[in-house]
Amino acid sequence: MSLGKKQNHILPIPKTRIMRVFVGILLIIGGVFSFLPILGVWMIPLGLVFLAVDSKRFRRYKRHMEAVFIKIYKRFKP
Repeated sequence: MSLGKKQNHILPIPKTRIMRVFVGILLIIGGVFSFLPILGVWMIPLGLVFLAVDSKRFRRYKRHMEAVFIKIYKRFKP
């Protein structure tokens, strides 16, 4: 998934840095409360994607998660 300067984004990302950080932190906090309905563990990687736009540390984690998911996908791909 590329979050570059393409016109058709899969994931709409806010334009301001403050909003991206705010949304990313909210998603990660919501993922911590995964025992509640609707909130879940799926929110943690999504929050990291939002934070990865501005932070080198989170970009590294995002690349690592992408590599893991690609390996899993290729293993189970028919």
